[in-house]
Amino acid sequence: MSAIKAAILADIKTCMKTGDKTRLGVLRLISAAVKQREVDERIEIDDPSMITILDKMAKQRRESIEQFTKGDRADLAAVELAELEIIQTYLPQALPQDEIESLIETAISNTGASSIRDMGKVMGILKPQLQGRADMSAVSALIKSKLGA
Repeated sequence: MSAIKAAILADIKTCMKTGDKTRLGVLRLISAAVKQREVDERIEIDDPSMITILDKMAKQRRESIEQFTKGDRADLAAVELAELEIIQTYLPQALPQDEIESLIETAISNTGASSIRDMGKVMGILKPQLQGRADMSAVSALIKSKLGA
């Protein structure tokens, strides 16, 4: 069993004992997403798969926060932000911007990428390294700017 999954299941039990309903709700959402993937694909989730699931959930929350903020719904944005903070506790530590840029430069030079058409090669190298540790849409934008798009 994935170490992250085990930690989430243990935290669910703790939240049930302490009565932390907000955290419990988010952890149950994560657990449900994991179970769904395990059932659909008939696999046992490992840590890289857990990071992918958590990263997707975090991205959904960030997009919701942006939409709710634009729609002047601070109350709903606050709920999404609270959920995002809980999800992020199970993701690896975010990388600093300079380290992300360094990894991008290395990937571009290793692949010999020279134009926007080579972006897939660069993303293919970076995704396993950055998944869950950086906002991949921001990484994509950085790559595009470096490749002159």
